Amino acid sequence: MSRDIPIIELDRRRVLQGLGLAGAGALAGAGVQGVGASGDEKEPGSDAGLDGSYEAGEYTLPDLPYAYDALEPTIDARIMELHHSAHHRGYVDGTNDALERLQGLRESDDFEGIKRAKRDLSFNLSGHVNHSIFWRNMSPDGGGDPQGTLCQRLIEEFGSVERFREEFSEAAKAVESNGWAWLFYEPVADQLIVGQVESQNRLAHQNATPLLGLDVWEHAYYLQYENRRGEYVDAWWDVVDWDDVAARFKAAKAYW
Repeated sequence: MSRDIPIIELDRRRVLQGLGLAGAGALAGAGVQGVGASGDEKEPGSDAGLDGSYEAGEYTLPDLPYAYDALEPTIDARIMELHHSAHHRGYVDGTNDALERLQGLRESDDFEGIKRAKRDLSFNLSGHVNHSIFWRNMSPDGGGDPQGTLCQRLIEEFGSVERFREEFSEAAKAVESNGWAWLFYEPVADQLIVGQVESQNRLAHQNATPLLGLDVWEHAYYLQYENRRGEYVDAWWDVVDWDDVAARFKAAKAYW
């Protein structure tokens, strides 16, 4: 099988050295010909990619593929601005800081602070990857149902697209405190699974590739939905970009 098929544009070696969340299949290089939810192939470098995530020796904040107000009324502009420019940037800065501290420990040959540095790297780099996929999983032209191979697999494994949507939604609503709901591709059993990830990186399915993620940290919805997480989860399906999810699924299958 080909080993050079990407899902998001992160440097493979550096990410795999520091992150256990997404598995190798999610974190390969750049430019892939994926497949849209309609079954049409997407051009290399299309929305399945992630521009500007690693440049000049450090992680960088990627631009959104749409304006801050593009997902209204589902998610308002102020939430998107704060979520992207403050929260996601914080994870990028935290990742670079943890890597700098680890380099300092190596140079000093004093690893007294390694536990904290490794924990910070895991949390922040996972946050960067999670959000980088999350932005691309959404589109102002999103919503509806998936088509093609992705649709067929969801029906085979969950009984129907609606049953999948119900399981995913209930998983998102039931996340304890802060975290995520994810649709993963699990390559060992060649199956799609719905999982919960607490915080940014706990309870993740090792070696599984994230395809579709929903952020249910309060900062993702509270300004608009207050404590009504369920309302936010139900509304979010109106902006899901099934073309992006389908491209990730095809790339993950090809990688493994």
